[in-house]
Amino acid sequence: MYDPTVARLTYRALLGRRRAAILFVLPALLLLLAAAVRMFAGADDQVAANVLGGFAIATMVPLIGVIAGTGAIGPEIDDGSIVYLLAKPVKRPTIIFTKLIVAIAVTMVFSALPTLLAGLILNGNGQQIAIAYTIAALVASIAYSALFLLLGTVSRHAVVIGLVYALVWEALFGSLVPGARTLSVQQWSLAVAEKVAGQGMVTSDVGLPLATVLLAAVTVAVTWYAGQKLRALKLAGEE
Repeated sequence: MYDPTVARLTYRALLGRRRAAILFVLPALLLLLAAAVRMFAGADDQVAANVLGGFAIATMVPLIGVIAGTGAIGPEIDDGSIVYLLAKPVKRPTIIFTKLIVAIAVTMVFSALPTLLAGLILNGNGQQIAIAYTIAALVASIAYSALFLLLGTVSRHAVVIGLVYALVWEALFGSLVPGARTLSVQQWSLAVAEKVAGQGMVTSDVGLPLATVLLAAVTVAVTWYAGQKLRALKLAGEE
């Protein structure tokens, strides 16, 4: 289910000069923000939770997920080079699974690691806040990568759709419409973090059992469907 050649090509595409520069911007901003907050506000647990929840989890992680998830396959479909990959004796689910692993790895490195470092800067992991939000970033990276990889497979406007989901659905509707939070990767990941952090430091509108089921179900379902769409894309090319 994992092809090293496909993985190498995907890493090269994601970590090219232009895309890598974009990936570094948000983590750098988070670390600069954490340093500035620590300098002016000192080590405050609630402030640390607000910064990590409001910027790292709500903004940085989904945006990096959009870049990595859609970038793992979208450009190849747009420029037609995916045809050469489909011509290789590699199963279509293997291509999708390999690209998903790469997208997850890239998203985790560029989101979870900066989140941990920012948490340590903000309050030295008081109340387990740094660890809790790092776990949330790791969990969210998996679901976001799978979701945005599917978008990259089915739509030429995957980046735009991904940004709408991340910035409008989760950030805007998620804060205004309580029911929308149930269908939010952000809330699912926070449910996991809530069990790790100190009392009241992290809150989620979704219970941990439901969040775990939804995270697993969405990841598996969209990965399977992406494999099916890639198979259909091959057939369309042959016709």
